[in-house]
Amino acid sequence: MVVWQEDAQEHRALWRSGNHSKAPVRVQVVDDTIRADQAYRLACEGTALLWRGDFQNARQLLQAMTRRMERKPAKTSTQAAEAFHLHRQAQAQRARVLGMLLVELEADYSIALRRAPDAREACQQVYGDAGQSSLISLRELQGLIGACEWRKKGVEVPALNARIHPYYGVFSPVRGEYVDLVAQAPLPDDTLAFDIGTGSGVLAAVLARRGVKKVLATDQDDRALACARENMQRLGLAQQVELLACNLFPEGRAPLIVCNPPWIPARPNAAIEYAIYDPDSAMLKGFLNGVVAHLAPGGEAWLILSDIAEHLGLRSRQQLLDMIANAGLNVRDRLDIKPRHSRAHDASDPLHQARYAEVTSLWRLIAA
Repeated sequence: MVVWQEDAQEHRALWRSGNHSKAPVRVQVVDDTIRADQAYRLACEGTALLWRGDFQNARQLLQAMTRRMERKPAKTSTQAAEAFHLHRQAQAQRARVLGMLLVELEADYSIALRRAPDAREACQQVYGDAGQSSLISLRELQGLIGACEWRKKGVEVPALNARIHPYYGVFSPVRGEYVDLVAQAPLPDDTLAFDIGTGSGVLAAVLARRGVKKVLATDQDDRALACARENMQRLGLAQQVELLACNLFPEGRAPLIVCNPPWIPARPNAAIEYAIYDPDSAMLKGFLNGVVAHLAPGGEAWLILSDIAEHLGLRSRQQLLDMIANAGLNVRDRLDIKPRHSRAHDASDPLHQARYAEVTSLWRLIAA
């Protein structure tokens, strides 16, 4: 619960954060009269600002605070790993400060502010039933509304000739090159495949569309499983793809096991980043070390992995090869593809050099 003083009375409301950010300790009620410099200073000092003015003015204030953060010179380094960690620290600080501008949601998720959008559906999708008033950062609320629209619209996946509809907090297949690799690699068998950490279900869907008769897709996140289940129903693949709640592998063996783990061995700053950051390569190691026990004789394990961690100085190619060898695996083949996303060519990106050099690979692994 968040507690604050307003109109000489104590008020309380539930704190909501899909990113699991901490509830604010100090809250000051503000409105359209506050200036951006004052709001930015208070947010930097750790005071949350509960907005009581026009909603669109709150959006403009958030933009003004963002511009003030961008004026602050960023710390840089010529060492790739240090530059990455400085970039992550700046991202965390940015999220903390900009997350200090709050709005109140009524018990039905409506917003009692002038010119406020209808965020009820977006909040219901992420938080479930409400029943009481709550506070949320404006920045996160905007993310929820945007995610709700993406969920409705979907993301076009050329390899499927269809759309995948991602949920909030579930990795969206906007980077299609890794999907293309799975669509192009030669299938070792079409009877059964395991898709480990299925997320939105996009790779399970590609395998099913390629003719794999049965795909067991696993994930330990309930929201990801619900997202994948809905996508399989939309695509007419619910009979081919079975979704299982488990950590990594289902029981049994399969002639094909596919995994697209998070690519960067670093700590996430928020829950929504777990699809990108894999602390100490935990999921990668778990997959490699367990895959031999679940491969059918003569089967293949497909590891889909970007080499951006190598360009950031966070993991060397030799370390990856040692992980593969120590897991009792050999490399049969490797398919490579260059990223097509715009950030790979954005010279203003602090990680531009690493993104420009990045290659995504599908490693075809077999038991040694």
